[in-house]
Amino acid sequence: MKAQRGHAKNSGSVAPRNFGKIGPSGSMKAGGGREGLRVQFTRGIHGSDPILGMPYPQIAFVGRSNVGKSSIINALLGGVFARVSATPGKTQEINFYTVDDRLFVVDLPGYGYAKLPIPIAEKIRKHILWYLGGGEVRPKIVLLILDARVGVTDQDRELIDVVRNEGHPLLVVLNKWDKLNQSEAVHALRDFKNAYPDIEVIPASAEKKYNIPLLFDRLALKK
Repeated sequence: MKAQRGHAKNSGSVAPRNFGKIGPSGSMKAGGGREGLRVQFTRGIHGSDPILGMPYPQIAFVGRSNVGKSSIINALLGGVFARVSATPGKTQEINFYTVDDRLFVVDLPGYGYAKLPIPIAEKIRKHILWYLGGGEVRPKIVLLILDARVGVTDQDRELIDVVRNEGHPLLVVLNKWDKLNQSEAVHALRDFKNAYPDIEVIPASAEKKYNIPLLFDRLALKK
């Protein structure tokens, strides 16, 4: 992946009337989350949007389709907030969730689904590259979610290069850790650390909630 400068095409959506008050007074109903977090889906965008001008830190989640990215988000937030599509590649928006009226959790569309038509796959790729490398957004941290059973793919490597070149803080989450036996887990963690000794990595399982509290604290989701 190569970072895309400039603006992606806007979805054409209009900011909510109470956009300056992205809390319960905004356009979406807030829901209860982990440790009393107030979480709400705020909006999905395709490019430049007024929401990017809000003074909230952005915690961005990105990963290939089917690595359990949405499940990690939902496990961290303590509810079913992130939208999970039954059809990989169907969700193409960049979705923003407001947490306690003080930060955004940003769910980027999944990439790398082999059966996706090329035009749609390229559209998703451009959206991700625009967000990470367009110069309009400076996320507080980027979480790259990987399938621990698969490891780092070529597309993941390209994305890591983009994030590093842009100077964004990066945390890699090896999801589905519970699917590995002890030997496989040792090799998976060792292989990643050998390839990327300078990148922070945390094994986790959204299904079993393994290391979810650790991630929650690491991201300072609760003030």
